[in-house]
Formats: sequence, structure tokens, C-alpha cells
Amino acid sequence: MLKIKLKKLEPGAKLPRMMSANAAGYDLFASNSEPVEVKAGTVELIPTGIAISLPPGFEAQVRPRSGLALKNLVAPLNSPGTIDADYRGEVKVILFNFGKTPFFVEPGMRIAQMIISKHERAAFEVVEELDDTHRGSGGFGHTDK
Repeated sequence: MLKIKLKKLEPGAKLPRMMSANAAGYDLFASNSEPVEVKAGTVELIPTGIAISLPPGFEAQVRPRSGLALKNLVAPLNSPGTIDADYRGEVKVILFNFGKTPFFVEPGMRIAQMIISKHERAAFEVVEELDDTHRGSGGFGHTDK
């Protein structure tokens, strides 16, 4: 099991938590002291009260919680957001309200989920031509035609 160092920046900050035995993500909790209003069509930066130290070769991806998105039309705007292995600041979530009514982020509310993912380093090689494939350069819905 991968060990990740975590620092609580606020005494009441909740630790990321898997909500079921086979969950892929760890729920992140709001660490605001009072409710934060996210007006319709606007964004708010919500603190989690934690900072993490990932080992090299790993990232943490901040993704929406499906229930929050479905029921309230609220989700992280940059999804997935990436937390790099060398970042030591507070984990914060950029929440956007896609709905038509205000949404209130209550203290301790589950606001996003975090996936820990391994990634590879790459060396780019400049070439004159790329190998051919059936798809070629088709993209952006080309298979629907």
C-alpha cells in the first residue's frame, strides 16, 4: 500500500476517506468555518484544511462527486485537477455552480473526490512523420458521421 504523508492545516479538518470498501477515490471535505455561498454560474475556491506529500511518479486527481453533481449541479471546474508530487500547499477545490440557484457549501461537507494515480515520464522525439493508423487525424466526433 502506498503511504502518503498528510498534514492537517486546521484542527477540525477531516481526513480524505473512502466511503466504501472498493471505492477508487477518497472523498475530500470542506474545511470552511462558515457556509460558503456559490451563486449560480459562479466559482468558489473551497479549502480542505489538508496538505499532502506525494512520492515522485504520482499525482492526485481531484474529481467531481457524482451525487453532488447530479443533485445540485455543482462540481469542480478544472476536472480533473492535478496535485503534483512537489506541491505542498493546501488542497483546495474550485467548485462551480452549473445550476440556476445558489448552493451553500457547509463546513465538513463532502465536496470532491481524490484519486491517487501513478504516471510516467516521457522523452519527446521530434520526427518528420508519424506512423499511420486507421483513424489518422480524425477527431472531435468524426466517428459519428
